[in-house]
Amino acid sequence: MSKTGSTRSPVIRSVEAHVFRVPLEKPVSTSFGTMRDRPAVLVRLEDDAGLIGWGEIWCNWPACGAEHRARLLVSDIAPRILDRPLPDPADLWKELTAATHILVLQTGEAGPYAQVIAGFDMAYWDLAARRRGVPLAVALSPDAAGAVRAYASGIHIRDAEKVVAQSRAAGYRDFKVKVGFDFDRDLVLIRALAGSLQPGETLHADANQAFSPEAARDFLSATAELGLGWVEEPVRVDAGPAVWGELARLTATPLAGGENLAGLRAFRSAIGAGHLSVIQPDAAKWGGPTGCRAVARAAIAAGRRYCPHFLGAGIGLAASAHVLAAAGGDGLLEIDVNPNPLRDAVAPAWPVVEKGVVVLPQGPGLGTVPDLDRLEPFRTLALAAGSTA
Repeated sequence: MSKTGSTRSPVIRSVEAHVFRVPLEKPVSTSFGTMRDRPAVLVRLEDDAGLIGWGEIWCNWPACGAEHRARLLVSDIAPRILDRPLPDPADLWKELTAATHILVLQTGEAGPYAQVIAGFDMAYWDLAARRRGVPLAVALSPDAAGAVRAYASGIHIRDAEKVVAQSRAAGYRDFKVKVGFDFDRDLVLIRALAGSLQPGETLHADANQAFSPEAARDFLSATAELGLGWVEEPVRVDAGPAVWGELARLTATPLAGGENLAGLRAFRSAIGAGHLSVIQPDAAKWGGPTGCRAVARAAIAAGRRYCPHFLGAGIGLAASAHVLAAAGGDGLLEIDVNPNPLRDAVAPAWPVVEKGVVVLPQGPGLGTVPDLDRLEPFRTLALAAGSTA
C-alpha cells in the first residue's frame, strides 16, 4: 500500500520522547522567573507504514519539567494508543483527554497531562497530514493560507532599542516587549520605543501577569496614547471577570491572553466575557492543533483575534504557523527572537521573515523535521515505547 494518501486507520508502532537542553549565556527573564537553559521535548510517532510524525510538548516551567513530561508520554499515553487502529486526531484527542481525567484528579497534574496530550496531538496531526500527502494547514482547513504575518517576541524592555532594530533588519514589522520589571523605567522605555516605530510597524507589550489591578490600570492609562497593538496578561489570569472587565472598559488598547488558559470551557468563557480582544492558546501547552483550531474558530466567530502563543523549539513553532494559517483572520505568529538552537535546528531551515510575513514550510505535514544531528549535543534523555523500545 502507498505510504501517502492512505485512508485506512493508522496504527502507531512506536512512540518516542526526545529531551534537549541548551545552556544560555544570557538568561531569558520574565516578570515571574528566569530561564537559565532552553528545554524541549519532541515527540516522534511512527506508524505501521513507516511514516513519521513530529510534535512538541511545552516544558519551559518548572526547570525540571522536561524529563517528567517525556516520562508521562511514554509511560501513560503511549500504552493507550500503540498497536491498534486509531480514530482521526480530533476524536483521539477527546478520547485521551477523557481517559486521563481521573489521573489528573488523582495526581493534581492537570498541566503536565494537558501538555503531553497536546504534543502527542501535534505529532499525530503531522502524521495524519503526511499520510494524506498534504500540508498540516490544509489538513486542518482546505482553504488555508500559505503564509502568515509574524512578530518578534521575547524582547526584554531593557534591550528593546537594540533588539527591535535587529529584528527590523531581519524582516519583522511587529514587535512585542516584556514589561513588568520596574514600572517607571518600563514606561520611559516603552514610550521611547513607540516613538521610534516606522510606518507600518506595531508594538505590543507583555506583562506576564506582573501587575496588580491598580498597577495595570496605571500602565494602561499611561500607555493609552501609544497605539499599542495589545497589552498581554497585565494581571493574573485568575484575577476574575470583574478585574478583567474593568481593565477592558478603561482603555481602547486591546487586552490579550490565553497561554495560561486550558480547556475549551475556559476559552469559551473568556471569549464570551469579551474582555480579551486577542486570544492566545499555545498548541504545545494545551489542545494541540485539535484544541487550538476549535478555539481559533470560536474566537474569530466572536470577532476576536487569534494569535497563537509560542515559546519553544522549531517543531512547535511550525505547527503554530500551520494552525494560524488554517484559522484565517488577521492573527500574528509569535516568534521568539532570542538565540535558540532548538528553534533553528529544523530541516529544511525555517522560518524566513520578509516584510513581516512568513511562508509556511513546504511539503506534507509540518513540512519540516528536527535536525537531530544538530540537536544531539543538547540531548539529556531519550525514551521509547513500542517496536523501537
